[in-house]
Amino acid sequence: MAETSFSVSRANPRFSFIAEAEVLGLRDDTRIVARISELSCRGCYIDTINPVAIGTELRLRIRYGGSTCEVPCKVIYTHSGYGMGVLFGEMAAGALSAIQSWLDELARKTG
Repeated sequence: MAETSFSVSRANPRFSFIAEAEVLGLRDDTRIVARISELSCRGCYIDTINPVAIGTELRLRIRYGGSTCEVPCKVIYTHSGYGMGVLFGEMAAGALSAIQSWLDELARKTG
């Protein structure tokens, strides 16, 4: 599994965010239980000791507080033994609303 190491200038703010996650849609119907540690409007970082390959498309179910959303995403970088960064794909209105609500809450807490 290739790893990417680079400095990133972010166009969208990224917030520390601790939430439960399930990685779904892998080839053999494997489900990975993981944790989200950072969130932005375009993607997130998933803490997992077994990241999947860069370029893998999957579905991510995120649980935070009393709400859950499921989003399509693509792995864009990995850190072996630590986790992976994913870019969100086209989201349903409900998922987009949930993520925006979480980001608004995080922005108020840090602002």
